Amino acid sequence: MPPAPSSWTWKASILVSDPRNDGIAGEWFRPGSSAAITAQLAVRDEYGLIVDENGHELARDWLTDLNVSARIGSVARRITFRDNSVFETTDNDGVDAMLARAGSKTGSWVHRAEAFHPRLIVFMAVGVLLVVAIYKWALPALVELAVAVTPPVVPQIMSVATLKSLDRAMFHESKLADEAKKRLSDGFADLVEHSPPGTANYTLNFRGGGLLGPNALALPDGTLVITDELVDMASGDTELLLGVLGHEIGHVEHEHSLRQLYRAAGVAGLIMIIGGDVGSGMEDILVEGGGLLSLSFSRNAEAEADRHSVELMARAGYDPVAIARFFELIEKKLGDKGRTSMLSTHPGTPERRQAVLDHAGSLATAKDKPGADQVR
Repeated sequence: MPPAPSSWTWKASILVSDPRNDGIAGEWFRPGSSAAITAQLAVRDEYGLIVDENGHELARDWLTDLNVSARIGSVARRITFRDNSVFETTDNDGVDAMLARAGSKTGSWVHRAEAFHPRLIVFMAVGVLLVVAIYKWALPALVELAVAVTPPVVPQIMSVATLKSLDRAMFHESKLADEAKKRLSDGFADLVEHSPPGTANYTLNFRGGGLLGPNALALPDGTLVITDELVDMASGDTELLLGVLGHEIGHVEHEHSLRQLYRAAGVAGLIMIIGGDVGSGMEDILVEGGGLLSLSFSRNAEAEADRHSVELMARAGYDPVAIARFFELIEKKLGDKGRTSMLSTHPGTPERRQAVLDHAGSLATAKDKPGADQVR
């Protein structure tokens, strides 16, 4: 502690009236005590001095030895002396002025950033760009890495559990005639023969759709399910059904299920990082926004699977645009003529049908070009 000159017992009124030593009002706490004493902090030459309402000295220290908390908004500042006594004040400007006289940088970078609004706008813009960059480049890279390192047993476990759950909750035993099952099974075998890695990784299952109705689905390990209702709706058009199965094989080959799972987990993690403690309202907005982004990914996956059906059906010697007849069928029988919207999990049916026709046309054009066989 610095030596105490005999003239260091000042009245608070004298301190306030001296322009060099304007008092900073606040409360002082003895070391280890929670009892507050109304006091003032003043600067005298190179010292900081605490006096009570009667002008009695309570604490003093070199200004360079005071531990001053950073300025954050309007939060009270804590000034700790070497004897562990603490002075608290909400007069942040006064504390900053004291630090300036002592030759210190006032406040903290957090407060300075808050106070300088143009800079805050820049920080916000940088934050938004960082989030966009993570979503656009980092997240897809992490998804691809996760898919690459996922052992084969994981999709198998997921598929077995999912099919069991669907059998319990929704599906029932198929009532299709054996002849219809054989036609589809034989055509399915043709498709997977032209679809690496071959028949060993694909199985076709027949189920009554129940609440799911006319539908087909693919599980991550190559287990495919087609419902009786979809077969009935096709009215004997086996190639149409094979086109649908080619679409589902595309989901398996491109590992859309795993990618969707990992992407959803990544978006959820990104939302948690962004949201933090932003309140339930903003958290809901972020979650809904993440859901919309996932829908966009789903639409891209569906379009990719449609193109895969066209290519696979052509390789197997079937009508490559058979799946377009499926889209036309659901337009007529189910009235699904809607266009693609932000809230769609699939592209609009008319758009999908046209995209299939366009893709088949482009493949035919490429095949007819001179040297196409050599290119392939």
